[in-house]
Amino acid sequence: MSERYDESPDPEFYAVPRFVTHIDDAAVDAVSDLYDELGVDGDVLDLMSSWVSHLRRAPERLTVLGLNAEELAANPMATARVVHDLNADPTLPFGDAAFDAVLCCVSIDYLVDPVAVLAETARVLRPGAPVVITFSNRCFPTKAVHAWLATDDAGRCALVADHLARAGGFTPARVERRTPSGRYRGDPLFSVVATREKASVT
Repeated sequence: MSERYDESPDPEFYAVPRFVTHIDDAAVDAVSDLYDELGVDGDVLDLMSSWVSHLRRAPERLTVLGLNAEELAANPMATARVVHDLNADPTLPFGDAAFDAVLCCVSIDYLVDPVAVLAETARVLRPGAPVVITFSNRCFPTKAVHAWLATDDAGRCALVADHLARAGGFTPARVERRTPSGRYRGDPLFSVVATREKASVT
């Protein structure tokens, strides 16, 4: 059984650059606000990245990993760019404890093995450092995994928190809605944040 409606190689789907944001301005601001609140800085990895990382201030070093080299080249804050297909190989091409934060914005729904990728994320994070996963209810439906499409916003939040728990190495996830609820008409923005567990003292 396939994971997605479109199982063609992802590099083919993302071959043409898309210089757009996939959420509206208010949701983008909510992502940036969260990064500010968390004090994202130092060595930062932006997974499944593009031409913009939604950081208001450039960290000391920003590594962007994605599928379209032209989009990554246009990211003005990036200090290193890596073209890598995480659905073909979930291994992150970095050393252990290399980063002070890992970001993943509106992309977690496209991973066919998110637990493997998040286990790798735990490996490359320094103890106490955060992984920050943000998402909305918008996606490319042919490339999102079926489990994502089959549930609602609350279910997606629970799904991401479960991915982190199954990956291991993280503190319990904190799940939040970062945009208003009720009659709010913009794109909803949700976050799931966990930190790399610190080594136990024996």
